[in-house]
Amino acid sequence: MATQSREFRSTRTAGFWLAATIAALQGINAVRTVFDPQGFATYMGLPVAELATLRWVQVYGLRAGFIAVFTTMLLARSDFAALRWMALAALLMPLGDAWLAASAGAGAATVGRHLAIAVFLLVASHFLSNAVRAQLERP
Repeated sequence: MATQSREFRSTRTAGFWLAATIAALQGINAVRTVFDPQGFATYMGLPVAELATLRWVQVYGLRAGFIAVFTTMLLARSDFAALRWMALAALLMPLGDAWLAASAGAGAATVGRHLAIAVFLLVASHFLSNAVRAQLERP
């Protein structure tokens, strides 16, 4: 008769995989800002005609790279409490991006994508909260 292990395994939580998705997508964004800054600016809803004015894309790329690395470090430590707070604090970014894109006349799909990212972060924070509880309940 097999018995179930009560040991906590972070990779068995939805919170882990949602946070891993955040890290991966932010890493992809960071790389895209290097190889196709104009395309990335258009994707964000803030197209720029002149390459010299694309410095904001580089700033965004640095931000995205930091988020990817920091999230990966917290995942490696299974620090779901910090990841939960990070997801909630990160809501400022897609909400701000939606506002900036809408102010620049971006289409509804682009603004909607930014808002969908905010919803994703809320969902991730919920599942990260569940992971925190599961982590505290099991050895």
